[in-house]
Amino acid sequence: MNAGTMRQQPAGDLRRDEPMSRHTSWRVGGPADLFFRPAGVEDLAAFLRDLEPATPVHWVGLGSNLLVRDGGIRGVVIATTGLLSALEREGETGVRAEAGVPCTRLARRCARWGLGPSAWFSGIPGTVGGALTMNAGAFGGETWDRVVRVETLSRGGERRERTPADYEIGYRSVRGPADEWFVAAHFHFEPESEASIERLNELVERRKATQPIGLPSCGSVFRNPPGDHAARLIEAAGLKGRRIGGAVVSEKHANFIINDGGATAADIEALIDLVQATVEREHGVRLRHEVRIVGEAA
Repeated sequence: MNAGTMRQQPAGDLRRDEPMSRHTSWRVGGPADLFFRPAGVEDLAAFLRDLEPATPVHWVGLGSNLLVRDGGIRGVVIATTGLLSALEREGETGVRAEAGVPCTRLARRCARWGLGPSAWFSGIPGTVGGALTMNAGAFGGETWDRVVRVETLSRGGERRERTPADYEIGYRSVRGPADEWFVAAHFHFEPESEASIERLNELVERRKATQPIGLPSCGSVFRNPPGDHAARLIEAAGLKGRRIGGAVVSEKHANFIINDGGATAADIEALIDLVQATVEREHGVRLRHEVRIVGEAA
């Protein structure tokens, strides 16, 4: 896509060759051809309508669960943080959260409202939009277990409402209509006592104790295989502390790869491949990525 050929200039922030290392939790990634932060939903809808049909579209929230290769992303990246940020209660047990709302914020607000079970959302490092896209989960909870309906925006800029019946939903997997993206979700919870706040604080402390919080990572790299945990298999294969360049398998949680300074996306991807191959050789289990890997090599 060439911004110069657009029928009208969008109101939001449109940048060329924006380094994705500024927008991913791993702090790596080459430039996006175009990077767009809309001024509002109508601006976003108009922008989508104006795109050339062949232009690839990528969405980014907090940039967790995402590895952008060093050659960057062709097409346009749309940033939802700071835009789709509304979070409101609907009746006694309903909550509407827009796609740019951090899952930790959703967990805290539900705890304040006495709604749950919701504390497990605090273990998801991304936004509601990302959680919907991959059926993210933590501490035994999964996003789509609580979804009543979703609001979407199509490539043609059309708003729709859909129910879970419109999607194929599995473990860390959601398949639905092509060229349609989540704008908001309507969740159903049950009333909880004030113990929900205690539960939230307990899970936050557990996450701090067991995960390398504060270091550049993407969250969990691999999905848990049936009946087992990826972290256990990786640790049993002797891979804690294994390094390629600036990428290191965390000593604290083996399913985390951290950038300890100066890592490239190529370092991280090579370490992911090494972990995958080693676990398969040692345990006969082929781990599947939870992280999305996009873009081109340098």
